Amino acid sequence: MRVRTIHGMVQPKETHIPPPDVAPEAGSQGLVRVLVVDNDIVHARTMGEGLSRLGYQCVVAGSGAEGVRKIEQETFDVVVTDLMMNDIGGLEILSRAKQVSVETEVIVVTGHGTVPSAVAAMQQGAYTYLQKPLDLTHLRAAVEKASEKIRLKRKNIELNRRLDEKFGFEGVVGSSPQMHLLIERLKRIAPTDATVLIQGETGTGKELVAQAIHQNSPRKNKPFVALNCAALSENILESELFGHVRGAFTDASSDRVGKFEYANTGTLFLDEVGDMPMATQIKLLRVLESGEITRVGSNTPIRVNVRILSATNRNLEDAIAAGTFRSDLYHRLKVVTIVIPNLHERAADLPLLIEHFIRQFARRHSKAIKGMSLAARVSLAAYNWPGNVRQLRNVIESMVVVDCDETLDTDDLPLEIDPASASAMLPIAVNGEAGVAGLVGRPLEEVERLFIGETLKLTGGNREQAAELLGIGERTLYRKIKEFQLS
Repeated sequence: MRVRTIHGMVQPKETHIPPPDVAPEAGSQGLVRVLVVDNDIVHARTMGEGLSRLGYQCVVAGSGAEGVRKIEQETFDVVVTDLMMNDIGGLEILSRAKQVSVETEVIVVTGHGTVPSAVAAMQQGAYTYLQKPLDLTHLRAAVEKASEKIRLKRKNIELNRRLDEKFGFEGVVGSSPQMHLLIERLKRIAPTDATVLIQGETGTGKELVAQAIHQNSPRKNKPFVALNCAALSENILESELFGHVRGAFTDASSDRVGKFEYANTGTLFLDEVGDMPMATQIKLLRVLESGEITRVGSNTPIRVNVRILSATNRNLEDAIAAGTFRSDLYHRLKVVTIVIPNLHERAADLPLLIEHFIRQFARRHSKAIKGMSLAARVSLAAYNWPGNVRQLRNVIESMVVVDCDETLDTDDLPLEIDPASASAMLPIAVNGEAGVAGLVGRPLEEVERLFIGETLKLTGGNREQAAELLGIGERTLYRKIKEFQLS
C-alpha cells in the first residue's frame, strides 16, 4: 500500500479483520491481538486493515462503549484508541483496559489541540500517543514496539515457568514418604538465608536440590554459581573461589573475578566440599566468619554477600576424625543438613521417575515414545542402581535413543541391566531379612498383603499391570486392595 496517511485508504467491509495465513509478527510467543477504538468507523477500520497486513489479529470498535464491551469480553495485547470520542473517551478506555489486564499496552491517538491530555494519558499508563493526521508507518512502528515489549514479557514468563519446572520443588520428582519429608523440609529452608549442607550418595541429585533451594529463595533472581571442589588443585581452587590479581602467579596475566564475587547477592554451591584441601578450608572458614574475600596476590579485602550451599557424598564426621576436614568449618556449613535418600531407599518413586525421564528425553530427541513395557519396568525395578537417579536418567535416555518401535522394551535396555534378573523382582524385607527367608513363619494374609503392596509399588499403582504380574483378575486385586487397606 503506497498511501502513507490514513485518509484516502480503501474502507474494508468487515469489522473483524483476520490476519494473513502467515503472521510474521506473531512470533513464537503467540499471536498479538489488537483492538482499534474510534467513533469514526472508517478511520478505525482503515487502521485495523493497515495493521492486519503485518500479521496482527485486529478487531475494531466504532464507539467508546463498544470498545469497553470488547475489552471486558475478549483479551487484547494492544489497544489503539482515539482520545476524544462522543460517548466514552480514550482515558476511560485506557483505565478499563488496565483494570482487565495490566499487561495490555494502550496507544492513544490525539489531535493537535489535545496533546496535554495525551501526556496525561501517558502518566496514567499509556504506552505512547500519536498525533493526527495519523501516518500509517508511525502507527505500525508504535504497535510493533508495544508488541515487542509484550513478547519479551511473555518470553520472561515462559522462562521463569521453565525454571520453576526444572529447578522448583516440582523438579524434585518423588511421591514416596521420604521425598515428601524432603520437599517439606526444603520448603521451610528455602526462604531463609541459612547455610545448608546437602548429603547423599553420588547421583542422588544434590545439585538439583541446591538449585531448588535457590530458586525458591529471595535470591532467585540473583546468580546461582556452582563449583566442584574435587575437580581442581589447591592453587586453582583458591583462584576459582576468591579470584586473583595480575602477577599473582606465572599465568596470571590479568585480574580475575572469583566465584564468590561473581555470586555476590546470590548463591554459591560448593559441590564435593569434603574433598577441599585443608589450606583452602581455612580460607573458606575465614570468609564465612568475616563476609570478606581477598583475591590471590592482593591485600585488599572485598565485601561479599553470598548464601553458601554445600554438598558431599562423604561422611564428614569420619573425615574430621581422620584429620582431613576441619570440625569448625563443618559446623559452619551444617547450620541445616539435608540428607537425600538413595534410589534403593525410595524405590516407590521409580515408576514416577521413569515416566518423568521418558517425557523429558522423548522431547529432547524428538522421539515418539508411547510407553514402556511391563517386562522392562520389572527389569529396571530389579536392578540395584549404584549410580542412583543419575544412572536411571542415563539409562532411560539410552533406551529412548536406541528405541525403534515407540515402546521401550527389554531389547532397549543397556548391557548393565540384565532382563533375566527381573524374575527375582524386588526382594521384600521383613524383620531385617530379605527375600523368602524373611517371609517364613509369617501369616499367609500378611505375606499376601506384602506381595500385593510391593507389586503395586513396582507398577506405579497400575492395577492392570499388577494383576497381570500377580496372576489374578483385576476384580480380585481391587477386592484385596480394599481388604488390606492399600493405597
